[in-house]
Amino acid sequence: MNELIQVKDYLQSLQSRIVSELEDLDGKASFRRDAWDRPAGGGGLSCVLSDGNVFEKAGVGYSHVFGDKLPPSATKNRPDLAGSGFQAVGVSLVIHPENPYVPTTHANFRFFTAGDDDPVWWFGGGFDLTPYYAFEEDVIHWHEVAKAACDPFGEDLYGRYKKWCDDYFFLKHRDETRGVGGLFFDDLNEPGFERSFEFLQSAGDSFLPAYKPIVRKRKDHPYGQRQRDFQLYRRGRYVEFNLIYDRGTVFGLQSGGRTESILMSLPPLVAWKYDWHPEPGSPEEELYRKYLKPRDWLDRE
Repeated sequence: MNELIQVKDYLQSLQSRIVSELEDLDGKASFRRDAWDRPAGGGGLSCVLSDGNVFEKAGVGYSHVFGDKLPPSATKNRPDLAGSGFQAVGVSLVIHPENPYVPTTHANFRFFTAGDDDPVWWFGGGFDLTPYYAFEEDVIHWHEVAKAACDPFGEDLYGRYKKWCDDYFFLKHRDETRGVGGLFFDDLNEPGFERSFEFLQSAGDSFLPAYKPIVRKRKDHPYGQRQRDFQLYRRGRYVEFNLIYDRGTVFGLQSGGRTESILMSLPPLVAWKYDWHPEPGSPEEELYRKYLKPRDWLDRE
């Protein structure tokens, strides 16, 4: 399938670019590159950086897997495809900086085909930002880049995919968003392959311009044990979301993917505290009050 080859070439290039630029940004650590095979079909390349100057842990994974039967997580919204053969190719990344003033971030860009005689295909993905001590100008920049990636494809697209992101990255059991959102899209095929693929590339190419300026601005911000403790506590929310709600994690485990690669998104250190609440009026309380709820970040009025 020529379309699959095009997407694979782009995603492998995207992984390589992101890995290279994160290494330059860190300035100390290098990614360990770990190629793997999936016994049931396919494989991938997991790139993991640890204990850097800037990034405590960063994982950027590429995979191309295929099989005779789609796992339940992939057919939840497409019951007609249950039992179909499939191919899935994607890049997924999670970055956990050491400095609590640098946000954690996640991105994913993927392409599915399913069915044997007349295959169905679709794109999905997006990116989101999870600050601990947030700066409004950083959040606005993040959403400006996200909107710029969407605008050539329709005036309403950013609003739709921004809301989808807010709704998806929501911890129902905590009644809060995971962070300040970004873009999330799935089942994208209506515009046709070429236009849908162009959008995937626009979103993928926007990740580094959205994230790198924030890292550069905040990576040397002074912090102490209080900020570090709060960062580790809030990382617990990241773990909760990934293990309870994240469809990519569930798909990887259900499809017999490589566990080390699937769970490389988890932070290296994390803490839970019983019935903890931020002190009223504190910087920690500001995160809950101002940032962990859906908001139109580009409304200047």
